[in-house]
Amino acid sequence: MTNASTADTIVARATPAGRGGVAIIRISGSGVTAIATAMLTKLPHPRLAEFMEFKDGSDTAIDTGLALYFPAPHSYTGEDVLELHSHGSPVICDMLVERSCDLGARLAEPGEFSQRAFLNDKMDLTQAEAVADLIDSASRTAARAATRSLQGDFATLVHQLNDRITELRVHVEAAIDFPEEEIDFLSDKALHARLDNVTQEFSRVEQTVQQGCLLRDGATVVIVGRPNAGKSLLLNALAGYDAAIVTAIEGTTRDLVREQIDLQGLPVRIIDTAGLRESTDEVEVEGIRRAQHALESADHALVVVDAVTITAAQQGKLLQELPADLSYTVVRNKLDLSDDVPGLAPDSARAPRATLAISALTGAGVDDLRDHLLERLGYVANDGAVTARRRHLQSLAKAQQHFVEARRLLIEASAGELMADELLQVQNALAEITGQFSSDDLLGEIFSSFCIGK
Repeated sequence: MTNASTADTIVARATPAGRGGVAIIRISGSGVTAIATAMLTKLPHPRLAEFMEFKDGSDTAIDTGLALYFPAPHSYTGEDVLELHSHGSPVICDMLVERSCDLGARLAEPGEFSQRAFLNDKMDLTQAEAVADLIDSASRTAARAATRSLQGDFATLVHQLNDRITELRVHVEAAIDFPEEEIDFLSDKALHARLDNVTQEFSRVEQTVQQGCLLRDGATVVIVGRPNAGKSLLLNALAGYDAAIVTAIEGTTRDLVREQIDLQGLPVRIIDTAGLRESTDEVEVEGIRRAQHALESADHALVVVDAVTITAAQQGKLLQELPADLSYTVVRNKLDLSDDVPGLAPDSARAPRATLAISALTGAGVDDLRDHLLERLGYVANDGAVTARRRHLQSLAKAQQHFVEARRLLIEASAGELMADELLQVQNALAEITGQFSSDDLLGEIFSSFCIGK
């Protein structure tokens, strides 16, 4: 987002582009009163939907619809806001936006309405981010988590942790300010107990943020293996319908086949790939290259093998072809053809991280595989989950680093002044999460990812 002036009056369509029954044009800023008077002949009553004509410069009706006026500070942005609910014609929407610009507004940049809400203290940064997360949520659980963050649940966790740090600072500052007191505040058992409590609180918040990142970002699981091992059949079993073509012909899958599934609320992108083997077919070679590329960004891989025919040496060779740092599970398929499909010890120093036996054809073992995936991805269903972002984890990690250093300074050196400074740095890092302490570059990066009109 550029350094646009917050003194400007801004306008944008708040509903998706395209045709629909209703579209909403949102206007915010000090010029709302003048624009409303010119377009509607009068300012609507506050927070009361009124059926009105929307007029152009020649006093001809562009459309008729509902007009809602929200005077500052009781509005989404904290400024005067006018919403025009018109018919959902792209032409009508363009005419209303152009008319608003003729009357002094300018087109809003992505996320500018929410940015103004943040700057005007209508919400903190976690709530503003939750607006975008709610719009982009890929599962009902993710949507509910975003709603909790929007309602302030995530910010409450951060504030509670910050309050514990404040208590520590008060204790340490007392030791610095009153050195003549006979009580040694820095060796007080109460201070060490508070340190232990904060350590536990950091761990709890970190786990919550990690779960929130998973819910927001989802996870990517890539299915790989030799041709005809049952990869596409497994994709269909996980998706619950025939998403990929399945035949007895080797090399049926040439390109990546993507499906998104919901695993107990966790959005998971499943990618089926071309069978890994030596080939001179130009199309198949490209498919194999894409499969290998997909593995590089996978959160986890399902290595599907034909449990009836594969040997230990063949399985070991297949595992050797995987990226060295890849998290994977060996899925020994075709349980329906043999009751005896135990895991093989590969002829390699690289043993499989986990092995499961299934039948992608009959579905036997697939539910166990779903549960296993959730465990390997680190997801635990939680009714109180909130949505979070990678930047929150980074700020939390920074805060933890300063806290660990503060504790070391106390235990090893009883250095109260240095400890107090480290605790201040802890609070600054936590403030980055809620936006109490944020750079303009960070704000620009966050809000530019929003859709226009929000």
